[in-house]
Amino acid sequence: MDVVIVESPAKARTINKYLGTDFSVLASFGHVRDLPARDGSVRPDDGFAMDWEVDQRAEKQLKEIGRALKGARRLYLATDPDREGEAISWHVRDVLAQRGLLKDVEVRRVTFNAITERAVGEAMAQPRDLDQPLIDAYLARRALDYLVGFTLSPVLWRKLPGSRSAGRVQSVALRLICEREAEIERFRSQEYWTVDVDLANQQGQPFTARLSHLEGTKLDKLSLGSAADAERARAAIEAGDFTVAKVARKEARRHPSPPFTTSTLQQEAARKLHFSTTRTMQVAQRLYEGIALDGETVGLITYMRTDGVQIAPEGIARVRELIGRDFAPPFLPDQPRAYKTKAKNAQEAHEAIRPTDVMRRPADVARFLDRDQLRLYELIWKRTVASQMASAVLDQVGVDLADASGATVLRATGSQVRFEGFLAVYREDRDEPTESAPDAEAEGRILPPLDEGQGVATTAIRPEQHFTQPPPRYSEAALVRRMEELGIGRPSTYASILQVLQDRDYVRLDQRRFIPEDRGRLVIAFLESFFKRYVEYNFTADLENQLDEISGGRLDWKTVLGAFWHDFTEAVEGTRNLRVSEVLDALDADLGPHLFPPRADGSDPRACPACGDGRLSLKLGRYGAFIGCSNYPDCRFTQELGASASGEAGGQPAPGEDGPRELGSDPENGEAVTLRKGPYGFYVQRGEGIAADKAKKQKAVKPPRASLPKAMDPASVDLEKALGLLALPRRVGLYPDSGEDILAGIGRFGPYLKVGDTYVSLKGDDDVLTIGENRAVELIAASGKHGKRAPARELGAHPGDGKPVVVKDGRYGPYVEHGRIRATLRKDMERDSVSLEEALPLLAAKAEKAGVKGAGKTASKTSAAKKTTTSKTTATKTTTKKPAAKTASAKKPATKKTTAKKATTRKAPSKAAGDGAES
Repeated sequence: MDVVIVESPAKARTINKYLGTDFSVLASFGHVRDLPARDGSVRPDDGFAMDWEVDQRAEKQLKEIGRALKGARRLYLATDPDREGEAISWHVRDVLAQRGLLKDVEVRRVTFNAITERAVGEAMAQPRDLDQPLIDAYLARRALDYLVGFTLSPVLWRKLPGSRSAGRVQSVALRLICEREAEIERFRSQEYWTVDVDLANQQGQPFTARLSHLEGTKLDKLSLGSAADAERARAAIEAGDFTVAKVARKEARRHPSPPFTTSTLQQEAARKLHFSTTRTMQVAQRLYEGIALDGETVGLITYMRTDGVQIAPEGIARVRELIGRDFAPPFLPDQPRAYKTKAKNAQEAHEAIRPTDVMRRPADVARFLDRDQLRLYELIWKRTVASQMASAVLDQVGVDLADASGATVLRATGSQVRFEGFLAVYREDRDEPTESAPDAEAEGRILPPLDEGQGVATTAIRPEQHFTQPPPRYSEAALVRRMEELGIGRPSTYASILQVLQDRDYVRLDQRRFIPEDRGRLVIAFLESFFKRYVEYNFTADLENQLDEISGGRLDWKTVLGAFWHDFTEAVEGTRNLRVSEVLDALDADLGPHLFPPRADGSDPRACPACGDGRLSLKLGRYGAFIGCSNYPDCRFTQELGASASGEAGGQPAPGEDGPRELGSDPENGEAVTLRKGPYGFYVQRGEGIAADKAKKQKAVKPPRASLPKAMDPASVDLEKALGLLALPRRVGLYPDSGEDILAGIGRFGPYLKVGDTYVSLKGDDDVLTIGENRAVELIAASGKHGKRAPARELGAHPGDGKPVVVKDGRYGPYVEHGRIRATLRKDMERDSVSLEEALPLLAAKAEKAGVKGAGKTASKTSAAKKTTTSKTTATKTTTKKPAAKTASAKKPATKKTTAKKATTRKAPSKAAGDGAES
């Protein structure tokens, strides 16, 4: 039997079905080892030797792989077809070789761009060796990120307390966000006016034109800067009789965009579906690894980490076949469209993201997909089909209308789609207008018949005031596009880069736009002041190009690392004697316009509001930066960053502090969804519930509520997140070993995963709203909890209400359960032999102790008799003890202490009751 290694269990199940019983397909659950998170794991003085450490959760998988290799002929490493996938395969092979598990085993590498039976079969027929240049590029990137993090972060901690860390690519992305915010703060709005004129041709058909020339001068955007200018323009228009001076008609063609790459998919999903980059990649991963369609698991899209825009010939043929079937002949071009990638690294320029079979229309698979999967699949399907369709044809018309002198000119434009072409399937959205995109206002506007020399009538003149707007903050889509343009990072890493910035509280998302936190701005100000070269866009992009050269076998990875390390250590050494006062002066000068903006009354923004003659400036404390007075210690005025000069928090108030904040309406029932703050923290609520009405004997009905996880910033909660929280627990997928549903929810101990009776807490970057099946399976398997407990055994129906009584394994031993009552088995009871008759007294005693009403009615006659005997014995014992208690009347404090202790004991939950309490 041959062994095949992939990353995820979902992928393993699908491929195993394709390959049959002659193969054993196992999952590595991603990387099996990594650099230990301690200094010295990369040793530059020893030829950049690296110490690798096997992950504890991966040990189980490696042992399973080792068992499967006994007697195997070949080991196929079938991880993803990119640099990271090559690295995973290399790690697996290296660990197995070190453990002597590859003797007489042939090791081969296979890659496939799609998980379909055909693609997997073709890959298995064409195995290759591991690609050493790709592995070298991975080693160089991993070493660079490690060395920057473990060298630069301590400098940051010492010189800038309160900062967390600085990453190689994350810092450059953070700089983009901070620079845009500084642009916005420097921006000063200007007033300007436009003048629109409602007109009619000789047939009385209306249309609109805008003033373009006044007094013989062409107007630009800011030419009419006041109401007086606008009034002067109105007077000129009223005084003139306008005729058609010029009519310009032209045909314009709009061509379809190429099929999706990783970057363009993230951008369009953010714009059209409002997905984060992380969410887009999670959903795409599931579509790639396979969906069960009528009992057959099939990968629906090709590999989703790619820079390539080309489609395989067989894929193009299928797309053209579909267009020919579903559309009229003009929609199908004579020749297939060919697109060229801009990626310099040919080894990572895989096929574009497309459906594995375009004949599998979104409507055909809708019942097998959840809402997010269907929306993303439909987006990919439409973009792929549109990319091979004919161009759209538009008729664009421009008309100039002038008065008798020709000094005042109006301009009317219109654009009509003459042939839809690819627009019949797909329209690309953009955050900001581009020169190549036609005027959105003109598109679809049809002008009436207008001939040169024809007179027109003026029906209304409409001056309108405007103000120039600052550049918009980056959305995720816009930031990804900008990073790609600059060559910063790689599209496959953008999701993790943006997530890290949010996790470190360097930036936050508000209305789907990035806003830098003061902590992030401090970090960037520090790096730009003392490590400017390493946050420069050109430097980071050039380093990415060198990594691409390594992966192409054209550069030696150790040479690149050596040159970087030499200059980097010199820069770090230069900050060794840097005084905190120097850091403060640099940051204070850099962030002064942000921290001390001009005041409305024109007074000095740095004047201390407490003492009057002190000067405010940036200070550093053990917990980070703050604003303080120069007259300290005589004046102890301090102010947190992000606060106004009066000490009050600036910007938006914290959600819930000024009452509920409405997030929107539930699309299913129209009820308002709000964010609120309660005594135990923030929560979201749908509707207002129903108040109690004693007159109508109506009980109060509480509205649905859901607490926010501790890691979730209340300011980042929008309607989408709120609805996701209210819908918890949600089904994540199936656990492969048992076939049970995996659920994700939030309990009293925080976010969790649940499969059967097993609970696993979610920590770190794992989000209860977005965690996928593969990651969930990985966490559950790593916990070692699931599968160790024997399945629940039903003992029979309870005589009180007919509900089942079951025996289960708990964290503290076996217990019996009836409804919500759980009782631990006595030590003399065997789990596998306990009977219903033995369980009932335990449950009855537990119910009575817990104060459940009607507990005495729930036992059978046998158990009732036993309970009565037990009660009598207890009563006898109590009666016997009473005289002793009375005799010891002088020791009242001791008696009270004992009573208090008993009361505490009564309130403490039993061990069995605590098992699975997160539900």
